[in-house]
Amino acid sequence: MTTATLSSDAEDDASAEDGAPEDGATSTPAKSKRKRLLLICAAATLLLLGGGAAAWWWFHRAPAIGAPEPATAEELVDVPPLTINLRSADGSAHMLRVHVMLVPGTATKEAVTASLPIILDGLQPFLRELRPEDVAGAAATFRVKEEMLVRANAAIGPGAVRDVLIQDLVQQ
Repeated sequence: MTTATLSSDAEDDASAEDGAPEDGATSTPAKSKRKRLLLICAAATLLLLGGGAAAWWWFHRAPAIGAPEPATAEELVDVPPLTINLRSADGSAHMLRVHVMLVPGTATKEAVTASLPIILDGLQPFLRELRPEDVAGAAATFRVKEEMLVRANAAIGPGAVRDVLIQDLVQQ
């Protein structure tokens, strides 16, 4: 073998490793970059179209089959306003005036109305143990509302009351 033959064999091995065709046709780097760019653009387009379709579905989907219907004014049970003495560490007099309405859940309006004395009996001890700082702020009002809902359902049965609507909550 001569040196010319050795260099020819080395060139053939290098072109085979680079993925260049052996028949003499050469592939330009611009073509591979163009293919890669086209593939990236197609993937980005599909991603954007899929995201748009998912957003449209999310905002335009039908409500769940088991979603509760909003309560009408005829269904609400009005609880008489309660005036409660709040506990305070310094012994000063603090009053809380609460007026709520109950939204019946699994129970009928008549059943909730008939059970109102039992519900009030469950709410009174909770309300009397509140301190002035327990009812300060929106988050505190939400916690009081949730606790009243738990106690109303504990008094007459799970799911009997769906929601507690606070009409007035005044602290003096």
